[in-house]
Amino acid sequence: MFSSGSSKIIGGAAGLALVLGIVGCGGTEEAPAPPPNPRHVAMFAPLPEVMESPANPITEEKVDLGRKLYYDTRLSKNQDVSCNTCHLLDNWGVDGKPTSAGHKGQLGPRNSPTVYNAAGQIAQFWDGREPDVEAQAKGPILNPVEMAMPSEEAVLRVVESIPGYVEEFAVAFPGQANPVTYDNLAKAIGAFERKLVTPSRFDAYLKGDGSALTATERRGLDKFIDVGCTTCHMGPYLGGNLYQKMGLVEPYPTEDEGRSAVTGNEAEKYFFKVPGLRNVAKTGPYLHDGSIDSLEEVVRIMGRYQLGKTIKPDEVMDIVAFLGALTGDLPMDYIKQPELPPSGPDTPAPDPS
Repeated sequence: MFSSGSSKIIGGAAGLALVLGIVGCGGTEEAPAPPPNPRHVAMFAPLPEVMESPANPITEEKVDLGRKLYYDTRLSKNQDVSCNTCHLLDNWGVDGKPTSAGHKGQLGPRNSPTVYNAAGQIAQFWDGREPDVEAQAKGPILNPVEMAMPSEEAVLRVVESIPGYVEEFAVAFPGQANPVTYDNLAKAIGAFERKLVTPSRFDAYLKGDGSALTATERRGLDKFIDVGCTTCHMGPYLGGNLYQKMGLVEPYPTEDEGRSAVTGNEAEKYFFKVPGLRNVAKTGPYLHDGSIDSLEEVVRIMGRYQLGKTIKPDEVMDIVAFLGALTGDLPMDYIKQPELPPSGPDTPAPDPS
């Protein structure tokens, strides 16, 4: 190391110590991340480990049975559609299409929402027509556009024709004289879905780890709150806990009347269940009709039609960065496709009609 004039080279251990001291004083170490903002913690909550239901206690036997039923195409008329067809568990619980194709390729009228973190929400389906995932599981199997089974009895004939299922229902629902029922089928699928939880870095942040979010993501979270997104998107699921009109401030172009078609209440026209935003960066296309591919565009649309605001481009990008922090890890071991029990001699053949 050199100085001016007649200074000499500083050598040996003393020189090395001086160099290291200067480097150490130069501030090259990163400053520790600030702790979580108290207002962030107050508005949200970490995901639960399991989305419990007193009406359907979760047991390992129910879950194992429900996992198989979730993947089994034999619960559909032509034996080519399962729950996983529209809600792919290895694709964040969605099929990535505006609306899903069911029996004979028929398209449903609404986008298929993710099943991840859904069981803890206020209700199921965009219009909230079913109260829980157990009731929801019954609908698509009998829907003529989706799995198209003609009746509950037809479903049970299939299940009862598969010896392995008869045994597994008896184990999952012990003490029942006739455990193979449509209600029990739905309870098994529901028990499986109640453990489809995907905690993310945001949960670590809410639990006290200030370093779990980047500075950009924290800035986006502040923008998310400041522009008013938390009017609807709050709590552990960042939504899913209320109904709201699509086009609250400015009419939104849609012919779907939403919840009013279920309740008959004209005042609920164009109301939909507010979607939860967990894994939202992975679950497009967006909105009830799957009409928007870009998450950035959805943020702009929500600002205009729901809040009456023009969200600036840099604010949009910050908000989207925060939304990316809501992406959790898929429980790959839990969702691994199981080996299904083989059909019996009396199992009905596929019916393409």
